[in-house]
Amino acid sequence: MENQTRVDEFLLHGFHDTEKLWIFHVIIFLVIYLVVLIENFIIITVVLYSYQLHSPMYFFLANLSFQDLGSISVTVPKSMLNSLMNTEAISYAGCFCQVFFFDFFVISHLFLLVVMAYDRYIAICKPLHYETVMNKRACIQMVISALIGGLFFSILYTGNLLTLDFCSRIINQFFCEIPQLLKISCSDSYVALELALTFGSSVGFLLFVLIVFSYVKIFRAVLQIPSTQGKQKAFSTCLPHLIVICLYVASASLAYFSPASTSSSAFDPFISIFYCVVPPIMNPLIYSMRNSELKMAFWKLILHVCPPSFCKNHSQIQLL
Repeated sequence: MENQTRVDEFLLHGFHDTEKLWIFHVIIFLVIYLVVLIENFIIITVVLYSYQLHSPMYFFLANLSFQDLGSISVTVPKSMLNSLMNTEAISYAGCFCQVFFFDFFVISHLFLLVVMAYDRYIAICKPLHYETVMNKRACIQMVISALIGGLFFSILYTGNLLTLDFCSRIINQFFCEIPQLLKISCSDSYVALELALTFGSSVGFLLFVLIVFSYVKIFRAVLQIPSTQGKQKAFSTCLPHLIVICLYVASASLAYFSPASTSSSAFDPFISIFYCVVPPIMNPLIYSMRNSELKMAFWKLILHVCPPSFCKNHSQIQLL
């Protein structure tokens, strides 16, 4: 407690052992970020442009892409900028802004995954009620509720973290996050830690259970489908989703549920990549690249905006 000092900025010490590989770090993160931008921007544009995709499933998918763009934009660009400028510094306000917006996008992302699972449950298990249950007003309310849920918990977490004092400026991570800030805190109050663990574990577990429960119901309904092709299509869509969810929950649990008093590990930055970078890359591939309707709408959009001479010579891409 005697070492408690006023902290005006933090040092993001995530990749401090790889100074000679900073350029490699920038290139890798730049490629990842551009891929995420292109994938999710394509999905949002195609869904907005194509009237045949104006349905609840694609409406949720476009919002999911927006949240993926937001979560990765909060962390990766700052890390690349620091590497290019050969610095590790981030201001006190900038650090807590990262915490706030990252938690907002991630938590609202989880709420939206539950909504998407519920949408698929109604569509497969109760198709006759789908139009009534998943009407336009209900879909908008669900998305707004997901955003409000993310906003509530991000305010709760960030507000409690602002009451803490810090004995160190060094954060063993490439962005500011709750577990690493708790590890360098020397405050007498453990309210923030207790809230983070209690609400984080309970909400995350509840959302995970709801997603699994929805897909268990979906799998039971799919098994009753006489068509083998229909079963394969449903399983190929649901199983990758559950794999990403399990990977996301497992990696986030390693970071958020580890004791705050333990020393930082050199693997912390690499563990965080799985829940910070991997989902924004994988979600577009899982939810859309195997979707024939979305692919067809994409090629129609390409044919609409590309030069006539090019489209004439490449009209066969519609067959893809």
